[in-house]
Amino acid sequence: MSTTMVEAQGVRKNFAAIEILKGIDLTIEQGTVTCLIGPSGSGKTTFLRCINHLEKIDAGRLYVDQQLVGYTERNGRLYEKKESQTAKSRLTAGMVFQRFNLFPHMTVMENVIEAPVHVLGRPKKEVIAEAQVLLDRVGLGDRGHSYPQDLSGGQQQRIAIARALAMKPKLMLFDEPTSALDPENVGEVLEVMKDLAAEGMTMVVVTHELAFAKQVADQVVFMDMGVVVESGPPSEVLVAPKHERTKAFLSKVL
Repeated sequence: MSTTMVEAQGVRKNFAAIEILKGIDLTIEQGTVTCLIGPSGSGKTTFLRCINHLEKIDAGRLYVDQQLVGYTERNGRLYEKKESQTAKSRLTAGMVFQRFNLFPHMTVMENVIEAPVHVLGRPKKEVIAEAQVLLDRVGLGDRGHSYPQDLSGGQQQRIAIARALAMKPKLMLFDEPTSALDPENVGEVLEVMKDLAAEGMTMVVVTHELAFAKQVADQVVFMDMGVVVESGPPSEVLVAPKHERTKAFLSKVL
């Protein structure tokens, strides 16, 4: 029986006087892959960042793993949680950014074990053993003593994925994880993501890699100008879209 991992109800987000998200309603089931597609500026990354409260929503409700994100609700009103409470709940979701965000002064192994040891307070020896398994999993088991500058972009992104997985998240968020990579590095990162999907990891992916979305996604969500224009399985949204705006976008990028 499926369980809802992410549920957005009328989510709105403003930056100054500009409304970026204009009432997002979306459900993401546990164990599924959802790809967010659409033109630049459509609100995809903003929505992704709202899921783990890196951005605060201005209206609506956003739930992750049945828990209201960033707020508590009393008598129909929302009250913002303390930062310590939000930071704890944020651990549910691992996030992989466009630009890797690895610590340059730390080795690969140190990058991967940093948060489990110093945020979760777990025994270092135990975490190192688990980190080695993760590095093997992303095909970089022999690079634990390397520094980020000694790795290609694709290798750095795979390390970023391992680092996120080290926190044992229930949900993985990817913000255009291949957009900063040279073409020859894209495939190696997508292969790791495909493996995660096959293992049942719940994933939300902002991407321009439509071939990946078509192959891996359970749900494709086309966003434009802060709204969900169309959503459904890739066989519908990418192959036989119903909305004219979706058709126009796909005609330019496929």
